[in-house]
Amino acid sequence: MNGTNRRNHEIDYKIYGEELQYVEIELDPNETAVAESGAMMMMDDGIVMETIFGDGSEQSQSSGFLGKLMSAGKRILTGESLFMTAFSNAGSGKKKVSFAAPYTGKILAMDLQQLGGTIIAQKDAFLCAAKGVSVGIYFQRKLGVGIFGGEGFIMEKIEGDGYAFMHAGGYVQERELAPGEVLKVDTGCLVAYTPGIQFDIEFVRGVKNWMFGGEGLFFARLQGPGKVWIQSLPISRLAARLVSYGTTHRKEEGSILGGLGNLLDGRE
Repeated sequence: MNGTNRRNHEIDYKIYGEELQYVEIELDPNETAVAESGAMMMMDDGIVMETIFGDGSEQSQSSGFLGKLMSAGKRILTGESLFMTAFSNAGSGKKKVSFAAPYTGKILAMDLQQLGGTIIAQKDAFLCAAKGVSVGIYFQRKLGVGIFGGEGFIMEKIEGDGYAFMHAGGYVQERELAPGEVLKVDTGCLVAYTPGIQFDIEFVRGVKNWMFGGEGLFFARLQGPGKVWIQSLPISRLAARLVSYGTTHRKEEGSILGGLGNLLDGRE
């Protein structure tokens, strides 16, 4: 899995599970992985934890305390916590540390060296990475995309030449678009894309479609060349469905009417 001439730490990994996954990262002595606070699931004895400002990349370290503070501040703009946690192998042999997905979906292992060094991702997609990978911010320059694109004006910009692990909801489809090829997706289903992709929005045509179709007013319009990653279940959609179920009285299977009651009240 490891490439050559990497500036970032080289790590081996294995992803376990189907709908609720975790990634196990194997660290050689003195190797380090960084992760979102609270993402750690388990680790071998000999792994040392350290809470850090920002992402611990060369970009934040080279500019001293001010650079670290700026790096940490950018994370707040993307909706992440102020701190990250570094997990380093302080032992003499190989050690393993595992990070769990925050909700049902898939963990994506992205080799930045093979993806041109940069990906643009939704704000809550980042899970963990090899030390040296930079987790910054990306500003949408188009007003319409920022307002109606589903991700706001600020997204995550993941840079480096190591492995970064992203998480998305439901099933994740990777598509490679040829030059000029266009893909239209629901604005909430876009997980990440490479910088060559042109990200824009397109108005849903037809009054009946946008009033009663349930798909909103806009599509996300993605034009190649480049790669895009699409999720089948955005966390916002899942949360909205859970809220609607939690605030509505339902006649479940244990009641006298059971499933028939759900049909009668329009909830089946």
